[in-house]
Amino acid sequence: MAPRCEIHHADNLEVLAGMGDGSVDLVYVDPPFNTGKAQTRTRLKTVADATGDRQGFGGRRYRTERVGQSSFDDRFDDYLGFLRPRLEEAHRVLAASGTLYVHLDYREVHYVKVMLDGIFGRECFLNEVIWAYDYGARTKRRWPPKHDNILVYVRDPDRYYFSTDDADRIPYMAPGLVGPEKAARGKLPTDTWWHTIVSPTGKEKTGYPTQKPLGILRRLVRASSPPGGLVLDFFAGSGTTGEAALLEGRSAVLVDESDAAIAVMRRRLAGYPDVTFPRAPRQRR
Repeated sequence: MAPRCEIHHADNLEVLAGMGDGSVDLVYVDPPFNTGKAQTRTRLKTVADATGDRQGFGGRRYRTERVGQSSFDDRFDDYLGFLRPRLEEAHRVLAASGTLYVHLDYREVHYVKVMLDGIFGRECFLNEVIWAYDYGARTKRRWPPKHDNILVYVRDPDRYYFSTDDADRIPYMAPGLVGPEKAARGKLPTDTWWHTIVSPTGKEKTGYPTQKPLGILRRLVRASSPPGGLVLDFFAGSGTTGEAALLEGRSAVLVDESDAAIAVMRRRLAGYPDVTFPRAPRQRR
């Protein structure tokens, strides 16, 4: 059966409550990081202009124009109280062979790790993946924080799906030490993933404030879900998980309550077949 994608414009708890036990092969969530401030992304375009503020290849000059901005308030008085029922539902809907990836940062990861140990059991903790990047502003008052934390839990430590054959390979840092055959094949990534952020001027960008790179999601979809499986993201944001799933031959269920997120996903996934929008948001009084 061809992969499909459902995009629900709804409260994620309502959608989760309607999903069957053990019905999902992989859950990836990138919840708000609880940074205590508004998350904002400004969208820019460059236009050729001999008197512009930017210089490009061959000495050509350009000016930048602001074409839009999107933001959301990333503050929670009870962050764990907000996440707990949603992660409990993630545990329920995961298949026995299923895996959960929870994408966080250094502010909350240790608290969420303890909570997930309680929900899944410490024996079901598989990895803490570190996504490291090198872009953006740098403080001079401490080591600049340039990584995110991704906690990986499995539903059953004896039955979870993980395919090293389908995982992408990366170059050896010292290929001369492993011989030409291994160097040509590359190595399995470790639990530290060096991957650039979504370029502010690249084709992949959608303008969504917290968009994650497609390469990160494709890697975990390939390794931790079977071909033809079902992937769930109930903080879907810009829809990266859905696009990764479709590109890798998996189906996806995406959920977000944000009007802006749904608009971005409509544009982003418009070219894919069998993308549906089965739920509309409840009318606010």
